Amino acid sequence: MRKEPVRIILVGGFLGAGKTTLLARAAEQLVRRGKRVGLVTNDQAKNLVDNALLRQDGYSVQEVAGGCFCCRIGDLLGAADRLLAEQRPDVLIGEPVGSCTDLSATVLQPLKDLYGERFRVAPFSVLADPERLRQALGEGAPQPFPESVTYIFLKQLEEADLIVINKADTLGPGELAEVRTLLARRFPGRPVMAMSAAGGSGVEEWLATALGDAPAGSRVVPVDYDVYAEGEAALGWLNAVAALHADGEADWRIFCEEFLEHVRAQLQSRGAEVAHAKVLLSARGCEVAANLTGNHADVSVRGDAASAAIEAQMVINVRAHIAPDDLRAVVEASLQAAAGQWCVATIESMQHFAPSRPQPVHRYTGVIERPSHGRKH
Repeated sequence: MRKEPVRIILVGGFLGAGKTTLLARAAEQLVRRGKRVGLVTNDQAKNLVDNALLRQDGYSVQEVAGGCFCCRIGDLLGAADRLLAEQRPDVLIGEPVGSCTDLSATVLQPLKDLYGERFRVAPFSVLADPERLRQALGEGAPQPFPESVTYIFLKQLEEADLIVINKADTLGPGELAEVRTLLARRFPGRPVMAMSAAGGSGVEEWLATALGDAPAGSRVVPVDYDVYAEGEAALGWLNAVAALHADGEADWRIFCEEFLEHVRAQLQSRGAEVAHAKVLLSARGCEVAANLTGNHADVSVRGDAASAAIEAQMVINVRAHIAPDDLRAVVEASLQAAAGQWCVATIESMQHFAPSRPQPVHRYTGVIERPSHGRKH
């Protein structure tokens, strides 16, 4: 008897949209239903905060690093195979790089056409932050990023099977209606859902859609790869690990918050916009996670680290509209400013760069209507 293909759910969206939070919430709900879940994260480099957070929550996680799923579909398949061999999950959930688009043509269609025996592809959900939506779709709205970066954001929405307005709990009823109107005007007839992945509202309804029978990869959109490459290259990318040593008792929660506030101030002083900044600090078995999703967003902090611990390690991920060398200078200055006179901060490893031109392994020009069950790979 042929084994049934495993459901694979890809959750797209721009940097800071809340994809990792949704993965954790969805996995939590599925586990409560008695399902086994495997997660696949994706980044341009190693030392990803998201991986550590998801593993801390007890989930099985594989990472695809060094490029987006479209350029490393073989690595995506390898990660899925490892999860299937080790955990035998009922559901796989993957999170592509936040600056990536054209996933329907380069990942969803190949999965349906070439690997239909192994995977049952879910409708492609694209998460969007309400503020980013207003910036990109509102007439006369201030644009924090170059047009090439906004191009990527809009293409992500254009190829979605389902657009998900995340962080809906931050909006009043009138504001949510305004965002829905902007989406209906730009993408008429497109299914739209609102949720708060952090709070959990709307996640169950979203899962019902993701696990249902709606078409997956229902559209392939034209993408200008020159503009796409320009947009990715406009973003500086930094992953680092820092060792921290305090002279005495330390409030590591405040340290994380102050570090991100300094990152924000440094970027603003250079006329640069943060796309997403995340940190995860570990000190004697306690953790603090903090993130910043825009120059005008609040720093979000959760967790606590024992003040008696004088040694800590911090993983740092920052993506911003700034040259990589300047981003390194921002992070180094922010670490020293947050450390002040009471703490020594030493960078143990760092990668800082701009993403290279995307070169997908496959690119389909049309939609595969039905998964192929006759090919074996």
